[in-house]
Amino acid sequence: MVKVTPRANEPIQQALRRFRRLVEKGGIRKEMRRRQYYEKPSEARHRARLRAQQRARRNGNVQGK
Repeated sequence: MVKVTPRANEPIQQALRRFRRLVEKGGIRKEMRRRQYYEKPSEARHRARLRAQQRARRNGNVQGK
């Protein structure tokens, strides 16, 4: 859980900016987007396999099927 306490004489916009930065750094927004819709386990595996293939292609480790 991210918690931000406003400092003395700190504008609310600055505290909000700190809060947003902490949320982004903690990966909370990414997790929320991922959990917004249910993803079947087979779809998650498929997506992970595609991501691994792209990573391998980028690194030059191309393999056939």
